[in-house]
Amino acid sequence: MNRTALAFWLRSPGHGEIRDVTLPEPAAGDVVVRTLFSGVSRGTESLVFRGGVPESQHRAMRAPFQDGEFPGPVKYGYLNVGLVEEGPPHLAGRTVFCLYPHQTRYVVPAGAVTPVPDSVPAARAVLAGTVETAVNALWDAAPLVGDRIAVVGAGMIGCSVAALLARFPGVRVQLVDADPARAGVAAALGVDFALPGGALDGCDLAVHASATEAGLVRSLELLAPEGTVLELSWYGDRRVSLPLGEAFHSGRLVVRGSQVGRVSEARRSRRTFADRLALSLDLLSDPAFDALVTGECAFAELPSVLRDIAGGDLPGLCHRVRYDGA
Repeated sequence: MNRTALAFWLRSPGHGEIRDVTLPEPAAGDVVVRTLFSGVSRGTESLVFRGGVPESQHRAMRAPFQDGEFPGPVKYGYLNVGLVEEGPPHLAGRTVFCLYPHQTRYVVPAGAVTPVPDSVPAARAVLAGTVETAVNALWDAAPLVGDRIAVVGAGMIGCSVAALLARFPGVRVQLVDADPARAGVAAALGVDFALPGGALDGCDLAVHASATEAGLVRSLELLAPEGTVLELSWYGDRRVSLPLGEAFHSGRLVVRGSQVGRVSEARRSRRTFADRLALSLDLLSDPAFDALVTGECAFAELPSVLRDIAGGDLPGLCHRVRYDGA
């Protein structure tokens, strides 16, 4: 059978296009998925679109089903929700999440898809990859009951982290961002909001997700002695400077990175990536997460939309892509 599909490719930095692709014949144990929605991972995909992935990070930045190489041509993306058209009986007809790029149909091993719970609408499930990053961040941070926490940067990742922290008993959590419009998102997630200058200090933990030098510096300033900054931002080929004089040593402060692509060391012996993703999809049964989707377009519009997102002309949080009729 001749199987064809349409896929978004970055031809070269700053230039995206829709291409015809031929799908492989599915092997035993594969699934054929028709995409319903995909999501734009705003920070990472903007970096890829601009050609800003450092050569030293080309291997580390590969998406699971990426085709091509950085800086291009490359097919990149990893927030895909679709319907299984062919596959094992336990998956046939199911809505699934997969770390697959923006493409109308695709063939992958059955183990590469995760069923979406009936309680989670397919349109919301595109956030699974983002919430999964937040889950791993909190496994790394291991916040305690009653902690005072600042989440600096109210993008997709920061908002997801704040939404999960709001469920912790006794925790004081404040979402901090330079854009006052993000106060409405914070309210929808059930967390307090502050501009950087008005944020509460004395924090046991600051989770930094603004991808700016100013945000990382402010995160350090908000810590109590022996507090920790968990750094979630990805800077690509940009360098940042930190004030490691001042109170850094006397306060015994910590800056710690969180590895997005693998399960934290503390959990690796008993929790897998599949566990983390399934948990993330379960957490998305909360309709509060709908506040993180702030834009939508048709698949055919994706080349121009990604250009506008990468150029800063289309602000927002998660941008969802529809595939009806694609």
